[in-house]
This record gives sequence, C-alpha cells and structure tokens, in this order.
Amino acid sequence: MEIPMPYVKANQTGIVLFVIASYLISPWILAALWLIQIVGLLTGGRYNLFVRIAKPFLRTAGKETQAAELTRFNNSLAVIFLTLAVLSVALGWTVGGYVFSAMLLAAATAALLGYCIGCTVYFQYKQFRARRAH
Repeated sequence: MEIPMPYVKANQTGIVLFVIASYLISPWILAALWLIQIVGLLTGGRYNLFVRIAKPFLRTAGKETQAAELTRFNNSLAVIFLTLAVLSVALGWTVGGYVFSAMLLAAATAALLGYCIGCTVYFQYKQFRARRAH
C-alpha cells in the first residue's frame, strides 16, 4: 500500500507547527501531538488529525507516494521522540523535553525540505538486517 505524499507532508507540517507551538506556549502541547501521532500510528494513518484536516484541500491524483511501511517506520520514530519529550517534561527535565522535541522538529523540517532522515535510518536498518541474514 502506498501513502500519497501530500498526506505525509500534512502530517510533517502538523508536527512542525505543534512543536513550535510547544516552545512558544507550553511544552504540554507535545502531549497533544503525541496523542495525535499515536492514534495515527495505531490506525494506519486513517485517523491522523492533520491528514483529516488537510485532506479536503489536497490533490493526490498522480502525486508521488511513500510506502506504507516506510511511513509507519517514520511515524514510529516520531512517537518515540515525542514519548521521550513528554516523559522528560513530566519528570521535570525540561531540557530533555526540548532536546527530544528539537530532534523531531529538525527531522520533520528536513523532510518538508526534501531530505527524509527517517528514510535514511530505515535504509540503514534494512541493510543491516540483510547483511545479518547472509
């Protein structure tokens, strides 16, 4: 199954906006972002709030796509970084919250600009598994 890139970009844009809002308003906005991402991950993207909001405005016919497996991997990485950020904030380690959310912000921003860090990590992971299999 393939995911239209406009949907992937809508999710990345939502991540960027929410992380920036967490810096400007409250780090607890990261908890809302975590919930949005975990629901999207657990439902295969069907209930990702950012995609649902953007969907009526996006054209996907003839657009580039991304493999669902790769999208799921990237979303899993986002959930991991958000989990670490929210736990850091909850434990009073605000610096940790900023560090983990900044890493997510950098990855999502880079992806919006055309370089997918998660894709590179995924490729290296698959290469590692292939080498181990032989």
